[in-house]
Amino acid sequence: MIKGHVIHCNINVTNLEKSLAFYKEALGLEEKRRKVASDGSFILVYIGNDFDDFEIELTWLKDHPQPYELGENESHIAFEVEDMQKAHAHHEQMGCICFENPAMGIYFIHDPDDYWLEVLPKK
Repeated sequence: MIKGHVIHCNINVTNLEKSLAFYKEALGLEEKRRKVASDGSFILVYIGNDFDDFEIELTWLKDHPQPYELGENESHIAFEVEDMQKAHAHHEQMGCICFENPAMGIYFIHDPDDYWLEVLPKK
């Protein structure tokens, strides 16, 4: 068996600046580093926070301006928050809540490319 450490996940975005602004406002994630292809064909931006090692890699492709096909949107990234009520109120104000499950105590927000992000209370 090979043991590995999870370091990031990738999502492709159609508008890099809009996505960076969304992730900063919605979840406090900021740019950690960036790689720009020498020919301008792609830009990779790694976003994260100061207390987790895990990052999200936002990939912008020059030749893919159209929306990405996300299927049934069953894949998602989960975020644990300290103050669920405060987070919910903030996301409600942003207008990005796309699904709520009060019985489970969770809800989902969606980013500008319609990727779903689960929000759940800290255990």
